[in-house]
Amino acid sequence: MSRNYKFYEKTELYFVTYTVIGWIDVFTRDIYRNVLLDSWNYCIKNKGLKIYAWCIMTNHVHMIISSEKEELSYIMRDMKSFTSSTLKKLITENPTESRKHWILKILREAGTKNKHNNSFQFWQQHNHPILLDSNFLLEQKLNYIHENPVKAGFVDEPEDFLYSSARDYAGIKGLIEIEFIK
Repeated sequence: MSRNYKFYEKTELYFVTYTVIGWIDVFTRDIYRNVLLDSWNYCIKNKGLKIYAWCIMTNHVHMIISSEKEELSYIMRDMKSFTSSTLKKLITENPTESRKHWILKILREAGTKNKHNNSFQFWQQHNHPILLDSNFLLEQKLNYIHENPVKAGFVDEPEDFLYSSARDYAGIKGLIEIEFIK
């Protein structure tokens, strides 16, 4: 694996993307997006995670992160494990989830094909962390994150998308506490 796809220094800024298996549009419902937000808030308070930018799209997440305490690879592993099991339970038990059977079928099939899982896989295996070691790269990734919902046609302006830190950068209170890039 390339050096670009590993965490080396927890205090450095990294751009990460993590994606639902099969690019399933799970994050179209608040109940599922809130699992991510709650997990991030827990990691901020208890694991030293710092989030500088983020965006929850329908089937993937982009973030710029660092850590004060734990190794980023451990935080990402724990976060993905917790959200995976919590989301599986919510999807399974949600009586109004019309897509339940085919979502769970795809997640079970992916889990049985992956030696790292027993019988279920929610997230694709890799986060592809990219070290943001220049102002150019940092600005590029920050803009990419905030423009993602605009390019997808969800909103006209980045700050109009509720599930993004673009709101914070526009002076509007966002959904989680972030660190601003200076």
